[in-house]
Amino acid sequence: MAATSRSNHCSHSKPQFSFLFAGKKMPLKLFWAFALVIFTISRCFADDDHEMEEFLKREFSLSKPYQGVGSSGSSHWELMGDAMVTTEQVRLTPDMQSRQGAVWSRIPCHLKDWEMQVHFKIHGQGKKNLNGDGMAIWYTKERMQKGPVFGNMDNFTGLGVFVDTYPNEEKHIEAQKKRYTPRTQRIFPFVLAMVGNGSVSYDHERDGRPTELGGCNAMVRNLKHDTFLFIRYIRRRLTVMIDIDGQHEWRDCLDIPGVRLPQGYYFGATAITGDLSDNHDVISLKLYQLTVLRSKKEEEEEEEEITIPSVDNMELLRLGQTEEGMSGIAIFFTALFSMLGCVFLIVIGLVVYSHWNESRRKRFY
Repeated sequence: MAATSRSNHCSHSKPQFSFLFAGKKMPLKLFWAFALVIFTISRCFADDDHEMEEFLKREFSLSKPYQGVGSSGSSHWELMGDAMVTTEQVRLTPDMQSRQGAVWSRIPCHLKDWEMQVHFKIHGQGKKNLNGDGMAIWYTKERMQKGPVFGNMDNFTGLGVFVDTYPNEEKHIEAQKKRYTPRTQRIFPFVLAMVGNGSVSYDHERDGRPTELGGCNAMVRNLKHDTFLFIRYIRRRLTVMIDIDGQHEWRDCLDIPGVRLPQGYYFGATAITGDLSDNHDVISLKLYQLTVLRSKKEEEEEEEEITIPSVDNMELLRLGQTEEGMSGIAIFFTALFSMLGCVFLIVIGLVVYSHWNESRRKRFY
């Protein structure tokens, strides 16, 4: 039918060279120019939509009804410690003191570009800053290792994204009767990311500040609506976003280029409690494979196999954190020296003016 319709349309002996647009005739050249603009705009949006495609990888995903999770050999996921499966979630820790639990993938992931969407919930009886300690999402070489870093081992190899719910450094400073500067004080819970190479330790007392890539505050405790964490690794760029306001909108948390992560690591989720506690629940972990079009230059740059996790220009990131930590003192001394400089210039100006005025008066005598 379509071919016949086109044939009948082409059989007109006198084709029209103008088109009706909004009730008015439009010249053919203007029509094609208008159509070209519309086509170009639509292609721009189409390129944005189709530049990257995503595919759910079920073997690396965890969701209800959690069939076989934790049982030997019948699931892609393995439980550890105090973690347990219910009909509604995988509870990493109950709201009890000194507990830690984890769920780890049994299969190493060899995807080059990927995206992890985490549906989680943190809740408990403790009041603000009387709860702890937090949970983490991992992509690491090691798996099923208990430890102090949110239930995982220290000196890990790979990526950790932490939801830290207790301000250790702030409490330590308060105990010393000191105070944070307004620019360095953080609001907890706080989401941050770290890349370890097997020899870098997580500084628990300072809430991971010396080694963090970046982060954001995230008020995720005791919310009635769903909370989500988004981790994307594409073209050696790490992006973390959160959806915690119940508006189904992602909010930027950190975006770091030059992150080099090897393939063949394991995904996992862990949590820990100490003297303070919370329920740390994972409702789902959904991993998507991303297919991205790369230029020849990008392909050549990424041909080299990555064997050790690292971050380009990490020294600059740490320098920025150091400058942030000194910002209050720096502002004070900057203001002080600026004022002294102004006073000095005024004094010099007055001296010069008085000498000029005196010499001017002498010329009239």
